[in-house]
Amino acid sequence: MTGARQAALVTGASRGIGLGIAKALAASGFDIALNGLTDSEELGKAADLIAKAGVRVVRLPGDVSDLAGHAALLDRAETALGPLSTLVNNAGVGVISRGDLLEVTEESYDRCMAINAKAHFFLTQAFARRLLSRNRDDGRFYSIVNVTSSNATAVAVQRGEYCASKAAAAMISKVFAVRLGAENIAVYDVQPGLIETDMTRAVTETYQRRILEEGLTLLPRMGQPEDLGRVVATLAEGSLPYTTGQVISADAGMLVSRF
Repeated sequence: MTGARQAALVTGASRGIGLGIAKALAASGFDIALNGLTDSEELGKAADLIAKAGVRVVRLPGDVSDLAGHAALLDRAETALGPLSTLVNNAGVGVISRGDLLEVTEESYDRCMAINAKAHFFLTQAFARRLLSRNRDDGRFYSIVNVTSSNATAVAVQRGEYCASKAAAAMISKVFAVRLGAENIAVYDVQPGLIETDMTRAVTETYQRRILEEGLTLLPRMGQPEDLGRVVATLAEGSLPYTTGQVISADAGMLVSRF
């Protein structure tokens, strides 16, 4: 990297994929603004871990579905770290309960949409407006990385509202890539497959069996948060040049069509 230091805001970074992403970015020299829902002990431990990489880090508790709080979230990040170069929209939720698609509640649908899609759209909008208002001729690579899911395309019928929200988030990545391309701001959609996190803990054993016995994924293992971290860091560094709008399927080949 050349020019000023890169600085990233990573949402949903207290644990799991978000923390894996923050660690990888820090290892690449990014200063990090860590967002979590609350100023929890978990967020504090995550910040301490990131600081060991020798970068600046700030904790930013806040609910990303509170659209009115987006400007303040970005202000707090930039007060601590200086102008941001990177936004990673990672915060997300699963369904309230798995079950029959015909029994999905409005509460669960709205919750998925508010956090997994609407928050992505409007935080990206607020960040993009901020970037466009300033001079960016500083040698840094500017990017927005949205972490969605393989369920943006692959149906999980017991989690229909989750699938719908991730499909919406995938399209959000595309429309912003089109809008921001002429401004040299890259936008990517990273779609994780089966990653070992707290969210997948209840079904980890089932998926591991299907991977080993049925060949569910082409690479015979579940992914780790660190895998997603390396993918996102590669994008945020600009190490995949002349690209924007791409879907990066970090799924070990799970969705490759086979006969």
